[in-house]
Amino acid sequence: MTLQSTLQAKLEAGLLEMGLLVSPEKQAKLIAYVLLIDKWNKVHNLTAIRDPLEMVTLHLLDSLSVLPHVQALAPKFLLDVGAGAGLPSIPLAICLPDLQVTAIDSVTKKTSFMRQVKGELGLSNFHVEAGRVEALKKERFNQGAGFNVIISRAFSEIALFISLTKHLLAENGLWLAMKGVVPDHEFESQDFKNTGIQPSKIEVLKVAGLDAERHLVFLSMNK
Repeated sequence: MTLQSTLQAKLEAGLLEMGLLVSPEKQAKLIAYVLLIDKWNKVHNLTAIRDPLEMVTLHLLDSLSVLPHVQALAPKFLLDVGAGAGLPSIPLAICLPDLQVTAIDSVTKKTSFMRQVKGELGLSNFHVEAGRVEALKKERFNQGAGFNVIISRAFSEIALFISLTKHLLAENGLWLAMKGVVPDHEFESQDFKNTGIQPSKIEVLKVAGLDAERHLVFLSMNK
């Protein structure tokens, strides 16, 4: 089997186990994305994961574990903060072509890589911002309304995530924080209490092939 077909088989099996319906065309783009990470990783060290097969589990399937939750919210504009190599934003942009996805990172090699992926995979709904998220202007997105969903995957503690992005959240918008174990220590910190925000719910995420806890924390502005 070629590397591509091996990756394809692993992705298909993982999606099936997770109950996710992703078309063959979108699966092909997901595999092309992993192969681009692997290619760039050899020179630019984008991610600590070196094995493309592990990337299927730890990058693609881990990112796609939030897909049903994002689909259920049906947002029009989503922001991925500290996106790195484009996780979870690029898998979400591939699978949800009607969603306008913006990814921001302050590391130039990572934003350059994401722009390369956008071009090579023809992701017209995917947009890349370079710099610090606190400097991003709400007026530029969703006709000035901001983002319906702001998501992060291992970006920072939740209190900092909220404080850096609060100005970008649309009315009735939601933060989604992808975490490992439930971050009770973060909820108990004074910084988090000072935000005046409480989790509205916490969902367990199942990632095929991964024997580790994953959770998705939903947070919204208190009315």
